[in-house]
Amino acid sequence: MAFESLSDKLQNVFKNLRGKGRLSEADVKASLKEVKMALLEADVSFKVVKQFIKAVEERAIGADVMNSLTPGQQVIKIVHEELIRLMGSETTELKLNNSGITVLMMMGLQGAGKTTTAAKLAGKLKAKGKRPLLVACDVYRPAAIKQLQVNGEKQGVEVFTMGENQKPVNIAKGAYEYARKNGFNVVILDTAGRLHIDEDMMKELQEIRENLQIDQTLLTVDAMTGQDAVNVATAFEEKIGIDGVILTKLDGDTRGGAALSIKAVTGKPILYVGMGEKLSDLEQFYPDRMASRILGMGDVLTLIEKAQETVDEEKAKAMTQKLKKAQFGFDDYLESMNQMKKMGGLSSVLAMMPGLGSQMKGIEDAIDEKKMARTEAIILSMTPKERSNPEILNPSRKHRIARGAGVDIAEVNRLVKQFEQMRKMMKQMPGMMGGGKFGKRGRFKFPF
Repeated sequence: MAFESLSDKLQNVFKNLRGKGRLSEADVKASLKEVKMALLEADVSFKVVKQFIKAVEERAIGADVMNSLTPGQQVIKIVHEELIRLMGSETTELKLNNSGITVLMMMGLQGAGKTTTAAKLAGKLKAKGKRPLLVACDVYRPAAIKQLQVNGEKQGVEVFTMGENQKPVNIAKGAYEYARKNGFNVVILDTAGRLHIDEDMMKELQEIRENLQIDQTLLTVDAMTGQDAVNVATAFEEKIGIDGVILTKLDGDTRGGAALSIKAVTGKPILYVGMGEKLSDLEQFYPDRMASRILGMGDVLTLIEKAQETVDEEKAKAMTQKLKKAQFGFDDYLESMNQMKKMGGLSSVLAMMPGLGSQMKGIEDAIDEKKMARTEAIILSMTPKERSNPEILNPSRKHRIARGAGVDIAEVNRLVKQFEQMRKMMKQMPGMMGGGKFGKRGRFKFPF
């Protein structure tokens, strides 16, 4: 889960702060020392960490904080604000021409996920009513063109290619003409990556830039490479110039050093983050929401947006009614897991729920994609009566279900326990269920 390691460490630091009625200067400095270590372990640039801690300390040792009734909360508030400032105080939108064709050039090293990200971006723009054209300018990597074509087809976006025997600059120019003649208003150039930054790569990108009006250069970097991602961004900014960064594989980066360093080091905003392998897993980057996630405050706004995009409203309402009437059974549990999977998985949803992530780690594996098939097999081995009345599951019934599903009895017991945990969690959240919209008094309704 993104930032998990950093988030856990920061929450432990702040737990101690919250417990103190009064704070001394020494308390603040000791806590910030731990914050500093946590950020360095997260592979955040040393220079960035130093500046960040200095900014927080200057504000935190002020009279307003020290004399406050809740000084611990005030320090956390300052850290939150400074994290937002670090990642870019405002959300930066992709700049598109309202008239004419917008040309976007995707850049990055091989393996950063550039081709997949190009397709994800095309799908996102298509959903907003644009007519994107994907352009295969990578003529070096085996099967790069095929990969773009497959992903383009999945997104319902046309891919322009001239094969592997053409210069990338000629392909880019040809694609622009094709777009102009056929009514496309966004051209996305998927350029070649290399294993490392070299002169040939930079010359090729410069040549495209000199021969075509590029509106935005977008650098794709792998979040899991940490400080190396920042170094890559710096090199591209010096040689080519970049307008924005797309961070991929953030869902697998428990540290988060790249996300916290890039804007501060390069001055260039993060536009999007890749949060999974599916073509829909590309999220707009909101510095304020990301800062809240890091500090364990949740991210309800993103959760609402995901729910509105993916959740079947009628099914959600029906499930809510069942829960209220204590009729929530295993069929509903299976449906809720499928809904959750569409939203990025249970761990992703829990991370966005304020205060829930830490207490719900015990059921995260319930939605593990690899385990989903086994879970489904267990549930389908139950009789309709057992699925709707889980209370009747005695040991002999569980043994029969285990044999029917081809699993160990321990797996059946684990599933029953997870089911009870999930049902209990849902009951503890009144006013937060029913369809991914706002409920009474503006509270969020939970999306299953």
